[in-house]
Amino acid sequence: MNIVTDEFTESYYLATPVITSTELPTSLFSSSRLDFQEIASTRSALQLSPEVRIPHVSVDSKLKRMIDILGASVGLMLTGFILIPIAIAIQIDNPGKIFYSQIRCGVNGRPFHIWKFRSMVTNADSLKHLVQNEAKGNIFKSKDDPRVTRVGRFLRRTSLDEFPQFWNVLRGEMSLVGTRPPTVDEVKTYEARHWKRLRVKPGITGEWQAHGRSNVKDFESIIDMDLEYQRKWSILYDLKLIFKTVAVVLKKDGAC
Repeated sequence: MNIVTDEFTESYYLATPVITSTELPTSLFSSSRLDFQEIASTRSALQLSPEVRIPHVSVDSKLKRMIDILGASVGLMLTGFILIPIAIAIQIDNPGKIFYSQIRCGVNGRPFHIWKFRSMVTNADSLKHLVQNEAKGNIFKSKDDPRVTRVGRFLRRTSLDEFPQFWNVLRGEMSLVGTRPPTVDEVKTYEARHWKRLRVKPGITGEWQAHGRSNVKDFESIIDMDLEYQRKWSILYDLKLIFKTVAVVLKKDGAC
């Protein structure tokens, strides 16, 4: 992989080999290449400080990575056990693909495919404009989203829909604990302060999920939580958030 020096390089940071939007695999990102170019242009115009562009210390933590690999391995084994019954339930309820994949932005805006068990109807993305957004700011939330299937509501309530993300963790695109992985459309509207949250890897859980998930509907509050996580970060704090998230899920607190 060649190191490049165009404006899109900034969104990946200098310390690692990077690719530009024009070098992204055609099969993976061709439909969103213009979006990434727009993100790069917007980010360049903000003239972010080095403090914002440099990844958080947690990104290079070998111990955190070891925990991620261990946790992802266990998580994928559990995913294997629940895969068949979930697949059957999804097909009975709303025939179509078992998995849902969407491009999200990781550390410093690097794009990746996030994976979930499909919890919505097959044409959910094309129906999004018909659903009222109940959140404030650059996020989309609807408590009674009509696109969510009956099986999907159970998967979301129990967080089983997110189990395929252990594959993203194993690949190093995500972490067990981090920021909420933002969409491309969301990142295109970011201000300088919002880019600070992308100094860490996106996580399956984090401050937002551990504090009631969908009960938090203000984007700026989520940003504050993500930045607070960066200030508080330690391996012990990650473990604390993991256990707290398990408790939240078991209580079905804030599930959507």
